[in-house]
Amino acid sequence: MADHAVSDDPQVQAQLDRLWSLSPGADILGLERITRLLERLGDPHRALPPVFHVAGTNGKGSTCAFLRAAMEADGKSVHVFTSPHLVRFNERIRVAGQLIEDAPLAGYLARVLDIAEGVNASFFEVTTAAAFLAFAEQTADACIVEVGLGGRLDATNVIVDPVVCGVAQLGIDHQAFLGDTLAQIAAEKAGIAKAGAPLVTQRYPESLFPVMEAAAEKVDTRWIGQGDGWDAATYRDRLHYRDAQGRLDTPLPRLAGAHQVQNAALAFAMLRHQEAVSLSEAAIKAAPLWAQWPARLQRLDHGPLLATLPTGTSAWLDGGHNAGAGEAIAAYFTTERLEGGKLHLIIGMLANKDIDAFLAPFAGVVGHIHALPVPGHDHHAPARFAAIADRWGIGSTAHESPEAAISAVAASAAAAGEAAPKLLIGGSLYLAGQILRLNAQLPD
Repeated sequence: MADHAVSDDPQVQAQLDRLWSLSPGADILGLERITRLLERLGDPHRALPPVFHVAGTNGKGSTCAFLRAAMEADGKSVHVFTSPHLVRFNERIRVAGQLIEDAPLAGYLARVLDIAEGVNASFFEVTTAAAFLAFAEQTADACIVEVGLGGRLDATNVIVDPVVCGVAQLGIDHQAFLGDTLAQIAAEKAGIAKAGAPLVTQRYPESLFPVMEAAAEKVDTRWIGQGDGWDAATYRDRLHYRDAQGRLDTPLPRLAGAHQVQNAALAFAMLRHQEAVSLSEAAIKAAPLWAQWPARLQRLDHGPLLATLPTGTSAWLDGGHNAGAGEAIAAYFTTERLEGGKLHLIIGMLANKDIDAFLAPFAGVVGHIHALPVPGHDHHAPARFAAIADRWGIGSTAHESPEAAISAVAASAAAAGEAAPKLLIGGSLYLAGQILRLNAQLPD
């Protein structure tokens, strides 16, 4: 799917324009094109600092955030490659702890594009090559790489010798690329496994055990799954983690949602099952409070976009868009958190996402649906949201812009005498980026 990335910097935009002119404009899987690009660049992916490679349907980005937080709490410098970006393209490439600046970003993209003729590389493949080039040429203690799509055939899977591989929550998503069953998707995600790098995963159904074991055996490594080689749970408002090395007792993650406990614990397990980057126990314990990952149950400031809402408004932003994400997000909005009320839901979703599966857990939680388009992308029409609202016995309104939706929520809250409305904006990371820009909360 086209990314429609733009930049305020003319040098970066010039390279993005070149990229669109060369790119096929769609997601394509396979390692042939990225391998050719990297060969022409001198194989920078073979000169990276110790690599932590992370896949998963949901939670892989948050896991990367916890990994980074632990290492930086220990004074380590860390390169990070994640996707997609929310507001600025630069968010994808973090060099030694800092978002890449515009001038070097333009330079790295230019160097890749200068040698890309005839490769027919995708947007993501060119971006991956640029990131690996930057990471190979800048000093750091470690490198965290998030899989873009799937794992086995994802462009990041050219990495030959990671120190550990992690797989977060599995769920049904991107079926056109990864398959229609959980077992097929699990096999694609576990395809990042490499010899000598433990394959560390969250807890999966027993039906997936043969899949994970086969992936590990294929490359002669170990599968270390939650519930076997390690485990974690919440007890008395603390995160309790254990493995063969001992136990950890840490604060709960600052990132909202019970699911973040498992993402933090996966990061702990990855860190404790590798030997290339040494960390103090104190640094790992600090990670839950240090980690930041925007548009994941992020509390929005009372910024420009929300200015018309009452000052007591609580507003959250989440880019989750599949069934697993819907369950995790909806579980956060307990009756206690909503103070007996209902959520105002502002939502836009890409047309290739299962709107019913995502929204099902919100039945009884939402009081009104405000449907939005996702600019530049095929998206679900307002009628789809209206049909769900009708089944739930609530109202639904279509809006052309986030500003219009916020104004409608403000008017509804005023009419109902609602002094402290509760609001969730979600359904798409592309929409989330638009919201952060409009509310002047740019990721840093």
